[in-house]
Amino acid sequence: MNVQFENVGFRRPVRHDRPLTPRKIAFAHLIMTLGLVMSIAVAATAVSIGIARADTLTSAADYEGPIAAVIVVGGMLAIMGVITAAVTGRSPRD
Repeated sequence: MNVQFENVGFRRPVRHDRPLTPRKIAFAHLIMTLGLVMSIAVAATAVSIGIARADTLTSAADYEGPIAAVIVVGGMLAIMGVITAAVTGRSPRD
């Protein structure tokens, strides 16, 4: 019995039949982008359903102090991020 083990092992596969073209790469990016958009839409839907079921927006309206503190802290963090980005002085592509 003569068995050929030519294509078995840890060798890289040979890809001669179809090289990657810019069109194929753009199509792959389009599919990945659509998948990401769909995932974000599903996550946003799940979060909004969770908020609606928990009824947190109406119960949070009674306590205005903690909400104001959270908004102030979030604004401070955003301003700190902007200042840090401006001080570094690098463009996004560097």
